[in-house]
Formats: sequence, structure tokens, C-alpha cells
Amino acid sequence: MTAPAHAPAPAPATSGQLATFRLDGDLYGIEVEHVQEVLRSQQLTRVPLAPTAVAGLINLRGQVVTAIELRERLGRPPRPEGTDPVVIVVRLHGEAVSMLVDSIADVVDVDAADFEAPPDTLEGQARDLIRGAYKLHGQLLLALDVQKAVSA
Repeated sequence: MTAPAHAPAPAPATSGQLATFRLDGDLYGIEVEHVQEVLRSQQLTRVPLAPTAVAGLINLRGQVVTAIELRERLGRPPRPEGTDPVVIVVRLHGEAVSMLVDSIADVVDVDAADFEAPPDTLEGQARDLIRGAYKLHGQLLLALDVQKAVSA
């Protein structure tokens, strides 16, 4: 029996390593193979008329890279004034894009057997960007869909 065409397909579970980061107190993770590098705060050049999630452009050793504000993409409040973001540069389909997060955490090993559907408490645009969750030692690790998150 097949699922109705309108039912969303479940996100595939991932086993392997996730690079984790914090955003507004929550722990998120992305597949480590997408991460090119992590940088401290970078000078941003604003882009007129860009979507609100596009924080600006950064110069990465001569390469212009779009910076996506994940707080905006996930419907979180703006970063507190005077707090610099950490920049995670990801590479997708040969292109570099950066994501602004609050802080970087550890690289963790995850097992597909521990993968669960996104929590029901997620609302709005965050629900579309989270593939699922892993329970880790008393905390929830939200698996971010990098492709959707950087598609501003």
C-alpha cells in the first residue's frame, strides 16, 4: 500500500557525525561532510532588497559568500545586541554559503536508530527546516536540513 501523494515523505535517518551548534539555547546539527569551515564573526556587507534571512555577504579569502541568519530562518528572536555570531561555512553542490549561529559545539556521533520525527513543539518555518531529532544525554539534537536552511 502506498502513502497518499499529499503526505510528506519522512526525512531519512542519518548515521554518522553531525557538527553541532547552539541557536537561541537549542542544539542543532548538520552533517559534518557539508561543513567547510567555522569562523569567528566576519564583516558583513548588507545587500539591499535581499530577503530578511540574508544577513549580507562575507569575503572569504576573495570569494564572496552569502550569509544566512539562521535565527531569522528558524523564526527565533534576533541575536542580543553586542553578541557576535559564529559563521559556519557549508558547501552544497560546489557552492559555499555561510550560516550565522550563536556558538559552535561538538562533533557528535549519531545512530539512525536514535532518529525521531521532529518534535510537535516546532512551529512555522522551523518545522520545514528540521529533518528530525536525536536524543543525546538529556538533550535534544535537532537535525537541520542544510539545503532548505540556506535556500533563502
